[in-house]
Amino acid sequence: MRLYYLHGFNSSPQSDKARVVSHYVTKHCPGTELVLPTLHFAPASAMALLDADIAAHPGPKALIGSSLGGFYATSLAERHGLKAVLVNPAVRPFELLSDYLGPQVNPYTGETFEVSHRHMAELLALFVPVLSHPERLWLLQKEGDEVLDWRQARDHYQGARQTIEAGGDHAFTDLDKHLGQMAAFLDLC
Repeated sequence: MRLYYLHGFNSSPQSDKARVVSHYVTKHCPGTELVLPTLHFAPASAMALLDADIAAHPGPKALIGSSLGGFYATSLAERHGLKAVLVNPAVRPFELLSDYLGPQVNPYTGETFEVSHRHMAELLALFVPVLSHPERLWLLQKEGDEVLDWRQARDHYQGARQTIEAGGDHAFTDLDKHLGQMAAFLDLC
């Protein structure tokens, strides 16, 4: 099994959630190869890398995506017929990230980049308005998410498995309590 963990906007594979997933997979799913790509800030570039890697590796694959990574995971699951767990996913990032147009600095890497209107168009092109196989998806959502409106995810992922918890925040700091169920859902170990 090849498992992709996709980080969110202005994040990295060094994020807390990525580290928690990596530790769990290493300890409990030794037959799973965890892929933690550093996603390019330009959506089309990020997706081209992911599409190419998925195509280059035959065999079973699954996805975990957080925030913007959840949006990417939704698109990839649809395009490649994969299962995915979506952690506080961005449903319509082409609207949300329009507030971030202009220069940005990645707090993990120090990389500077600029978010443009072209990036919003690239995100819109990746949007899956109607899920063809929602049963392949599991939404993990906190109502206390201070970045995203949890109701948008609840409504968009109708038909998918949904775990919506009161409180919490965008960081989803207690993700570890779901890892065993996530591994089972994704057939990891």
